[in-house]
Amino acid sequence: MEKFALTLQSQPEVAAYLTGRTIGYERTLLNEIAKAITDRDKAKLEWFAGFGDSLRAILMNVYAYRKGLEFGFTDIAFDQYGWFIRPKFLDYEVVKLGNSDRYGEYSEIRIGRGVNGIWSYAISYSYGCEGGGSALSVYDPQFPSRDAALSVALARLKMMFTAKVGSTDTTNHKQDIIQKTLKAISDCEVSLVQLSLF
Repeated sequence: MEKFALTLQSQPEVAAYLTGRTIGYERTLLNEIAKAITDRDKAKLEWFAGFGDSLRAILMNVYAYRKGLEFGFTDIAFDQYGWFIRPKFLDYEVVKLGNSDRYGEYSEIRIGRGVNGIWSYAISYSYGCEGGGSALSVYDPQFPSRDAALSVALARLKMMFTAKVGSTDTTNHKQDIIQKTLKAISDCEVSLVQLSLF
């Protein structure tokens, strides 16, 4: 299969992609590429082309790069498969909540800051057998400080765990784990308030 090359002659491919199922950022970037083609802006097209060998890769990689800019990350690098390399957050910290000695019996908050001082968080949670989570990334919400990010993350987890109190699904929602996690969240909230007083 021949690789896609973004050039001044790529308007049909861009138009076809636009008529398919796209999401907001894809439409925005495709319109930007289409305008560069119409304006015969070779420099801009070459810049876009440097982000991948298919329209899909270009769109996803440019979006990832621009989301990273919101945190002050400016490096452009790709992995062996051509995907944008995830920037590494500074002051990265993991806050474990619950029984951290046993796998599946704790939840955690990962926080970090971008180069420009913008902070974010990601969570992983476990109710016992049911859970979920994600890695910290530039797609996560933005906050002006560590404490603001941690406070919102704690509130989110507290709401999630409080909703499972008294669940009759005792296989997935272990009440002892839920209670330990809620206690750990409360302790962390108290600690955060106490630190803010000094």
